[in-house]
Amino acid sequence: MKSIYKSILIVALGMAYSIQLHAHGGLSLAEDMCKLTIGPYTMHFTGYQPESTQEQEFCEDIPLVGRTVVALDYINEELRSMATEVRIIRDTGSEENLDEITIFHLPPKVYSNGSVTFEHSFPEPGKFVGLVTIRGGTDEYVSRFPFAVGAGGKSNLPYIIGAIVLAAAGAFFFMRS
Repeated sequence: MKSIYKSILIVALGMAYSIQLHAHGGLSLAEDMCKLTIGPYTMHFTGYQPESTQEQEFCEDIPLVGRTVVALDYINEELRSMATEVRIIRDTGSEENLDEITIFHLPPKVYSNGSVTFEHSFPEPGKFVGLVTIRGGTDEYVSRFPFAVGAGGKSNLPYIIGAIVLAAAGAFFFMRS
């Protein structure tokens, strides 16, 4: 019977974590690294909010408003000779007039050291889109990833506790029947 409890607990915990999955375009978490996919290339993406979350990293939604530092580190050596451009826009549903909805723009530049670092202060919560463009020769690739600012760094703990309670209740009723 103990194996039934373990099975129920594992399924419940898996459900709790799957509730937190979001679609974030070219941004993904793999092997404990946030990877940004841009065409055939990848970059390591890391974000920090030094004043509010100290050394805690994030790679999707930005937990709080305020000063945010972002580092993009090239994984592919070929990127060192290509120009990288970064743009953050308000998520209006249309990218027709980029200049009008742009809140941050880092013009195209070659970063031969393999790292692009910038900071931006988000004054209010909202939904945004990050655009990272790389250009080399006649090739151009754009990664587009939506994100939210000011979600408050939601914890998984309520979902985990809820899943455990559900698993325990299910096991109790299963044992009684």
